Amino acid sequence: MLPFSDAVSDQLPLSQLLRLSLFQVSVGMAAVMLLGTLNRVMIVELSVPATIVAAMIAIPVLIAPFRALLGFRSDTYRSAIGWKRVPYLWFGSLWQFGGLAIMPMALLVLAGDTALDAGMFGQVAAALAFLLTGLGMHMTQTAGLALAADRATEETRARVVSLLYVMYLLGMAFAALVIGTLLRDYSDLRLVQVVQGAAVVTVILNVVALWKQERMSPTTPAERARPRPSFRVAWADFTREGRVTRLVVVIFLGTMAFNMQDVLLEPYGGEILGLSVSSTTLLTAMWAGGALLGFGLAARWLSRGIDPHRMAARGILCGLAAFCAVIFSAPTGSPLMFYAGAAAIGLGGGLFAVATLTAAMTLPVQGVAGRGLALGVWGAAQATGAGLSIFVGGALRDIINKAAETGLLGEALTAPSIGYSVVYQVEIGLLFITLIALGPLVQARRLGHGRPVRLELSDFPT
Repeated sequence: MLPFSDAVSDQLPLSQLLRLSLFQVSVGMAAVMLLGTLNRVMIVELSVPATIVAAMIAIPVLIAPFRALLGFRSDTYRSAIGWKRVPYLWFGSLWQFGGLAIMPMALLVLAGDTALDAGMFGQVAAALAFLLTGLGMHMTQTAGLALAADRATEETRARVVSLLYVMYLLGMAFAALVIGTLLRDYSDLRLVQVVQGAAVVTVILNVVALWKQERMSPTTPAERARPRPSFRVAWADFTREGRVTRLVVVIFLGTMAFNMQDVLLEPYGGEILGLSVSSTTLLTAMWAGGALLGFGLAARWLSRGIDPHRMAARGILCGLAAFCAVIFSAPTGSPLMFYAGAAAIGLGGGLFAVATLTAAMTLPVQGVAGRGLALGVWGAAQATGAGLSIFVGGALRDIINKAAETGLLGEALTAPSIGYSVVYQVEIGLLFITLIALGPLVQARRLGHGRPVRLELSDFPT
């Protein structure tokens, strides 16, 4: 009677599966802190320029391309007790905890709230905090997804990874509600308490998640001394088919299109529509709710045998309507339209993410390429696109607003919402480009090249 009850197997009972999924809750909570709460607080309450904020939040993009390497290394890691995934989960948790622990103090120093002139120390400390948190999130998520895929059977693997994606969205929604409530009466002390409390919760959730999830299988010194496969060889095996490269390009472009607004959506609500901190933090909950709805629709469509590339196109079309709603919420002064646009962005982004994840999971794994590499490639393309788009969005907003203030754009374009509106229109253009890149993949499936995909999530409540 429970959703995803058909995802269990003898190797992965329901209790262990639900416990393992807690690492996704911690990653979702960290994503809310980085992309939701902290960017609004830094821009509005701490008066940090949006370009600096975007650069800080985009710092984890430096680590994102290495997700494929992290997944491959966890595929081939050898230890005396036979663990492959747990060491990466554990050290990822430590990096994530450390970044969140030092982050609030670093942000206060960055904003100039110091008794002495700290110089560049605030920028360096904030950059280190975001880098540690991003590294921990990437390492934890890649190794955790690979461990779940290892423990699942061939028949249940897609449903297990799909359940983990749902837990990620639920973690984001729950964290957004809790953090928004706690920061309703904002103060610097409350910010420190909330962010460092999230660091402690991260360690607790991840330790519970990884406890006794991977069996010990001691290896001999001779086995550990054998040379490990080369990443270059594994990558060549994985990219042997041309559609793999095109799929990576589609994931990158689509993620850029859906995530360029991440650093601007909450400041847009606060600066243009006059919403409070708690009200704008609820935008993340609206986004996650829309993404969950998108996942439910994806479950129904995939169970009916729809091509995942066609489903990705539906998500893109939904995103086009969503960004139009966000743009028109400023001239109409309608918070309701703004919230609806945020939810529709989540709906379109959720459809696109599930579709591309399903397409990546069903790619043929040949030679020495393993499941961790496939999931790492999907995560690397997605995280790289997200990080780059966040920086571009923040910088573009500052440049356009500066030009509008100085009159370079003319008297008709001097409103504070001009910079935000240009970013949203650029995202609409990127969505059209993604549709163009996606076309040949849909055509290949229509001509019969590739197998039809069924995610088999008919029991998930839609």
